[in-house]
Amino acid sequence: MIPASPEGALDAAEEAVDLLLDSGRSPGEVLVITTGEQHPWATHELSFGEASYWAQHDAGDDVFYADASTLSRAAVRPVVVVAVNGGPDTAAAGALPLALGRAGALLIVCGDPQRINSVLGAGV
Repeated sequence: MIPASPEGALDAAEEAVDLLLDSGRSPGEVLVITTGEQHPWATHELSFGEASYWAQHDAGDDVFYADASTLSRAAVRPVVVVAVNGGPDTAAAGALPLALGRAGALLIVCGDPQRINSVLGAGV
């Protein structure tokens, strides 16, 4: 858990990804999920069409950024980073358990701990 405001959650997720890559993780091992506004990379790549976007996911060569609403389509990766960067509470409530199921070894959640605890109804 990396505490961050909704406005800072995406930056915190980016820093976590940088640290993971610097520590030797392969880019293809990392999936980043957003609960609010999409990551700029995802927005850019989706401008070329969904088929191209998901082909990059399937290739598994690079960090992949996805919106929480598409998480069920994402494959398992060793590391999943969730940026709770806004969106309705239902987005976070649905994304966090799915993200845990997609994380092969490590789940990193960036966001407001109070909000996350209230959404999940548990202490993290």
